[in-house]
Amino acid sequence: MTTLAARPSAFRIWLLAIRPATLPAALSGVVVGLGAALSVGTPFRVDTALGCLAVALLLQVTANLSNDLSDFRKGADTPQRTGPVRVAAAGFVTPRQLEAAIAIVIALAGVVGLWLTTIGGPVLLVVGILAVIAAVAYTGGPWAYGYRGLGEVFVFLFFGFVAVVGTAYLQAGRVEPLFWVAAVPVGALTTAILVVNNLRDIPTDALAGKRTLAVMLGERRTRLEYAGLLLVAFIVPVVLVAAGRGLAVLLPLVALPVASPLLRTVRTFTEPRQLNLVLKGTARLALIFGLLFAAGLTIGGAIA
Repeated sequence: MTTLAARPSAFRIWLLAIRPATLPAALSGVVVGLGAALSVGTPFRVDTALGCLAVALLLQVTANLSNDLSDFRKGADTPQRTGPVRVAAAGFVTPRQLEAAIAIVIALAGVVGLWLTTIGGPVLLVVGILAVIAAVAYTGGPWAYGYRGLGEVFVFLFFGFVAVVGTAYLQAGRVEPLFWVAAVPVGALTTAILVVNNLRDIPTDALAGKRTLAVMLGERRTRLEYAGLLLVAFIVPVVLVAAGRGLAVLLPLVALPVASPLLRTVRTFTEPRQLNLVLKGTARLALIFGLLFAAGLTIGGAIA
């Protein structure tokens, strides 16, 4: 238990709880979805763009708060953990306070989401409910899929396909094959963030009985998984150029120098704490890649 003398301010505590370093990745799916929609000649809609950004951020915060609460209750966040401070395990907030915060954030996401359904139709209501369940059930509830090696699957699905295709659909009013392809690198990079987190936590997760995919694969294969996800992300723009989408779609390759040191650290790290910077760096890479990819798609669509 953290002593009172070491207790941060209330603002700092809740900043730790929402994990701002992970939020750029939540934005990347929306940004790429907007670029994909613009690339097929859709007029830009500010209202749905802002709505999608708000929902994406709120769902990421929901997932972060729920993970903090659930891992604390299940004993996964121990003093031996090498990641950033978790507010419940540190004794900074009570489980009841976290429950209240989660309820507030879900309610806010629900309000914005319901408004988006008036534009996109009832299918978005179903998708939204599933997204909230996925955010909470990663480590919470009776069947926490993050404890069963399925975290990567759900992250790829919701932060990749749902975020990109959902945003593009709300802009365009239709779904194009390009939207699904554009979602692949976003899903890959967002999933890579989770992979780094789980790679760092292999020792403590294994002791706590948290069977993440990293625990199942082991350290060496998880390092390869991370490299593979980044490779997939950077291959997609090349594939799109080969399919005739224009050279501007190669803009994300400018982010390769950002990816290189991250890959090097994952390949050579000796202490799990070294991966904390890789986690932040991968989230930053996801946003940079997303901005460049969205710009490339938009330019390519304008030229075509």
